[in-house]
Amino acid sequence: MQVGTGADGTVEHGSTGHGDEPSVRGELATGEKERFAVVVTVAANPLRRSGDGTGVLEATSVSSAAWLAGSGLLAYSWPGQMDHTLRDDWLEQQTEAAWELADHLDGPDWSTLSLPVDGEPTPFHYRESEFGWVLAGTTPAGVHLGAYGRGMSAYGIGFAVIGDLAAYE
Repeated sequence: MQVGTGADGTVEHGSTGHGDEPSVRGELATGEKERFAVVVTVAANPLRRSGDGTGVLEATSVSSAAWLAGSGLLAYSWPGQMDHTLRDDWLEQQTEAAWELADHLDGPDWSTLSLPVDGEPTPFHYRESEFGWVLAGTTPAGVHLGAYGRGMSAYGIGFAVIGDLAAYE
């Protein structure tokens, strides 16, 4: 779906989609609920240099994956009765809320969920909302995963390394 790069062109995160292609209009347009999940992979990077080499950026963490997943879900969600004029204000407010939630993964807004990563049970932070669900965790290999979806249960998801991304092109 997307790849995020740093100023120097280094890939910092990427996402793959599964199921229906998410759309903003979703069930409003088709009358049927969309079924999709998107997985966001974030490289663990405790020390990131700025693209010009003059400074250090914030390290990536499981909170980075949670925020990317939460903001990804927001990109395909907003109340149907909202006009486009209000959407920008709503999206800005919700994005700020996603940052706040991602910074407090051990808070009361999150529960825990164990899901397999390459067959190994792995703990994830999990949260549902009226727009779908978001989860985030760190794999045994140290990679941060975030995921979001709608129309399917997160409880049945399993993760595996994709050896060749060519199948997703």
